[in-house]
Formats: sequence, structure tokens, C-alpha cells
Amino acid sequence: MSGPERKDRSAAIPAAIILVVVGLGFFFLPDIMLRLGTISPWLAAAFGILCVLGFFLIFWLRARFQSRRDR
Repeated sequence: MSGPERKDRSAAIPAAIILVVVGLGFFFLPDIMLRLGTISPWLAAAFGILCVLGFFLIFWLRARFQSRRDR
């Protein structure tokens, strides 16, 4: 494998793993939020917001790590 091809593949594998894990998390998110909603609707809303923000945080941190690594 050449340099750019290997680099693309090494970047795609962790991204795919992250998407699968987050996808499973979002699949179960409504059930978790409904159960938390029986305790407090605010708790359910906070959990949902944290999950969505966490999704973007993961990719922001990953991009930041890769930009530092590529320098």
C-alpha cells in the first residue's frame, strides 16, 4: 500500500467505528430518554442534549488530533 492510500484507510476505520457506536447509541436514545422522563423531563432533555453534543465533540476532538499529528 502506498502512503496516501494507507492514510485514507487508517482514517476511515476509526471514523466507521465511531459512527457505528454512535449509531447504536442513538438507536437506544429514545428508550433511555423515555425511562429518564419518568424521573424528570429535564433529566431526559439534558441527556438527549449531551448525547447530541457528544457526537459533535468526538469528531471535533478527532479532527483536532489529526491536524496536530499531520503538522
